[in-house]
Amino acid sequence: MHDVNLFWNWFSDNNERLTMLGDLDEKEQQSLLEELQGQLDAYCEGLTYEMGEPTPSGRTLTFSAEGDMDLFRYVVELVDNAPDLDWWEFLAFKQPKGTDLKVTFDKYRFETKQMYFMQLESEEEPDILGIRVALPNPVADDDDQLVGVYVTLEAMIGEFDCSTLIGYLDTCAIPPEPFKAGFRPLDDFPEFVEWFKKQREK
Repeated sequence: MHDVNLFWNWFSDNNERLTMLGDLDEKEQQSLLEELQGQLDAYCEGLTYEMGEPTPSGRTLTFSAEGDMDLFRYVVELVDNAPDLDWWEFLAFKQPKGTDLKVTFDKYRFETKQMYFMQLESEEEPDILGIRVALPNPVADDDDQLVGVYVTLEAMIGEFDCSTLIGYLDTCAIPPEPFKAGFRPLDDFPEFVEWFKKQREK
């Protein structure tokens, strides 16, 4: 476990098949992708990957710890030791996708332009973000909905910032006058996070 060279040796040996993944039949594709995950598990259990769609300049392969900060160093080690291969770009952690997103999780669909947020400040932990997200149709005490909101925030600002900055998250219904109640459009959240990080550095 944690032998980064074994993973990259396997990847390099199978680089041609992985590069031509789209030319393989469905069964061969599935088998190869399962083998890739198996090699990743052998390196460090708990890591996952996302393979981007092919473009004229190549394809991205993003490694994730699924928000488990205890595994972050293995993601960094993996990408730091990646070989220089034509066609491939290797990325550490799920990347931010910005604003105006539509995210589906379980039975829920979240549209960021229909959501609001406010910061919940804590004197005990001023460097950790508490966030309340206002939803059009919240369901009380639904863990799947709360996880879906977290996944939406992660998509907006990326895995690293979401995991290291957000310490508390809850939801509520959108009040009749959200701005008067202290809420901001959720699409302002990435800009707010950048401001918050600068404030922490002061």
